[in-house]
Amino acid sequence: MTQLLRGKRVFIMVAQEYEDIELLYPILRLSEEGAEIIVVPVRMGHHPRPYLEGKPVTGRFGHPVPIPVMPEGKRYKIRYVEEIHAGEIDALLFPGGFSPDYLRRHEDVIDLVQKCHEKGKLLAAICHGPWVLISAKVVRGKRVTGVSAVRDDLINAGAEYVDVPAIRDGNIITGRVPNDLPEFCQEIIQALSNI
Repeated sequence: MTQLLRGKRVFIMVAQEYEDIELLYPILRLSEEGAEIIVVPVRMGHHPRPYLEGKPVTGRFGHPVPIPVMPEGKRYKIRYVEEIHAGEIDALLFPGGFSPDYLRRHEDVIDLVQKCHEKGKLLAAICHGPWVLISAKVVRGKRVTGVSAVRDDLINAGAEYVDVPAIRDGNIITGRVPNDLPEFCQEIIQALSNI
C-alpha cells in the first residue's frame, strides 16, 4: 500500500442530509493513502426526523456521524467548525446532498473556506458541494464541474462549467456525481501528493 498522503490533513465538512457515499468513499480512499481525515459535522439544516439535542448529523441514506460501522479513531476523527483554523488544513472537502445548501448559510463555514482559499489550501467539492464554494466567492474564473443542478449557479458565479467526472483548476477540485468519486479522489490524491 502506498502512503502518498502521509502527514496530510483532509477535513470533510457535512451538515444534515449529506450524500452518504460522498463522505464514506473519501474517508476510506484518502485514509488508505495515509491522510489524516477529520470529519466536521455541522448541526444545522432541515431533517425529516425530529431534531433532538445531541442527535447526530445524518446522511440522506441514514449514516450518522460518527459512523457506527466505522467508529471514530482508525479512519477519521471528529472536530467542530468553531475549533478549526485554516493553517491546520491541507484540504477542505464538501460532499453533496442537501448538506451544502445548509453549510453555505453558516458564517463560520464560509469564513473558513475564504481563509483556506487565501492560503492556497486545496478546496474540493463534489455533486452539490460547489454551492459552498459559490457562496464563498472562490469559483470566479475557474474551470469546475458538479451535478447538472448546480451548473447554472456555477456559471452565474463566473465559473466555466465543464461536464467531466472531475477537474482541478489551481487549488479547487470539483467532481460531478457519486459515480465519479474515483476520479474525484484521484485528483485530490495527486494534488496533495505534490504539495
